Amino acid sequence: MRLERRTETPAWLSLLVPVAALAAAFAISAVLILISGASVPAAYGAMADGAFGSRFAITETLTRAAPLMLTGLAAAVAFRARLWNIGGEGQLYGGALAAVWIGTAPLGLPDALLLPAVILAGAIAGGLLLLGPAVLKTRFGVDEVVTTLLLNFIVLLFVSMMIEGPMKDPMAMGWPQSDTLPMAAELPRLIPRTRLHGGLILALVAAVLIYIMMTRTVLGFEMRAVGASPRAARFSGMSTGRVMLLVALISGGLAGLAGVSEVAGRTGYLTLDMSPGYGTGGVVVAMLAQLHPLGVILGALMVASIFVGADAMSRAVGVPTYIADVLVAVSLLCMLTAMLFARYRLRRG
Repeated sequence: MRLERRTETPAWLSLLVPVAALAAAFAISAVLILISGASVPAAYGAMADGAFGSRFAITETLTRAAPLMLTGLAAAVAFRARLWNIGGEGQLYGGALAAVWIGTAPLGLPDALLLPAVILAGAIAGGLLLLGPAVLKTRFGVDEVVTTLLLNFIVLLFVSMMIEGPMKDPMAMGWPQSDTLPMAAELPRLIPRTRLHGGLILALVAAVLIYIMMTRTVLGFEMRAVGASPRAARFSGMSTGRVMLLVALISGGLAGLAGVSEVAGRTGYLTLDMSPGYGTGGVVVAMLAQLHPLGVILGALMVASIFVGADAMSRAVGVPTYIADVLVAVSLLCMLTAMLFARYRLRRG
């Protein structure tokens, strides 16, 4: 048996790939649920009810989906140009740190400019954190998977130092957290008495803008060309180095906006446990969406519903919440396998 590349992937197969991958992931995770002694229909029913069964559940799912959309877009943009950005978590925290610093520093900004300044600071910080690995890749051929991955730990340690030191809230009773953002620097609540905030609108707008950029602009064409074949792109006269640096700024900026969304929309201050893994979850979201910016919206909702619903499933049938992590990880593996067979077919001989 051998793999033979398809000359063209049928449209129906492209649509079937994410559905088949998710179905396989749920089937594999069902085995673990059975091992834990719970009923599979009851467990998945409780998960669905916990994610979409009430007004509160829906708003919590949407709240979780907002940062996942932004980190998913960050991964999709970078991966489309073959810039393997695994540093979304560090860029998220870098953006959150910059946002809190601008929002709490005595800069004398009027209230009307405070929120835009916080958003801009977070995006710039995230972009600069990815710009360094991109320069190392384009100038010296350094593997960006290694540099972005290790940069996550550096950023998290730096954030820990800052919220334990100069940015620590003196009113936090010793708890390591930053000062609280003023009201003028916070994103508005979309629904009263819920945690759903304007970060969702920010993420949806970003998804539409990235879709337009990737399909309707010269930069989007250059990104796709560099991702398809860097050598051919250079032969046609494109500056692959310039494209990589622009992609790094956009991708890192989107991940930084995810950090802004969390501190300015949900928590109001920065802590080390602010993100349950939104940076790495964004990679799963991007792959489920097959790197399509609008598909990222659905992918983020799917992953968010798994995490939110897992808590309800645990309470209802006694299944550990870690099933959610397994389900998301298996979804990624199944998606990669399904994408392989969408591009290649098995042949005898």
